[in-house]
Amino acid sequence: MSLKEYESKRDFKASEPKDECRENGGGIYVIQRHAATHLHYDLRLEMDGVLKSWAIPKEPPLESGVRRLAVQVEDHPLSYATFEGAIPEGKYGAGTVEIWDKGTYKMLDRKEDKFILEINGEKLRGTYVLVRFKDKKNWLFFKKK
Repeated sequence: MSLKEYESKRDFKASEPKDECRENGGGIYVIQRHAATHLHYDLRLEMDGVLKSWAIPKEPPLESGVRRLAVQVEDHPLSYATFEGAIPEGKYGAGTVEIWDKGTYKMLDRKEDKFILEINGEKLRGTYVLVRFKDKKNWLFFKKK
């Protein structure tokens, strides 16, 4: 539960939020549409006092049967859940960030390589699964039937 990697990549004088992690809480769910070098969607879930984060190269699955690659990236501070704006050219992640979906989630089952979540967002609703591949960084994200 550290934000060191997040902080090492950013210039906080530019635009992105910085804050401390917290021990308790839970339930924040947000997906941010990030028009950076390549358009992608950032899935963020409040866990362990930070926002655990995954970059999804294509639009997240709204219905079952659609599977998406989700690449785990560095943890983000909780304040990032409400961040929208432009990250300036030349800065890490330069581009426009907007909230694509938000709401809450409940962890139904948490194992090292598999999370089962009940998502209650504006667009995503229902039971979703994140399953880690052997390489530890890549996950599969999909809606359960």
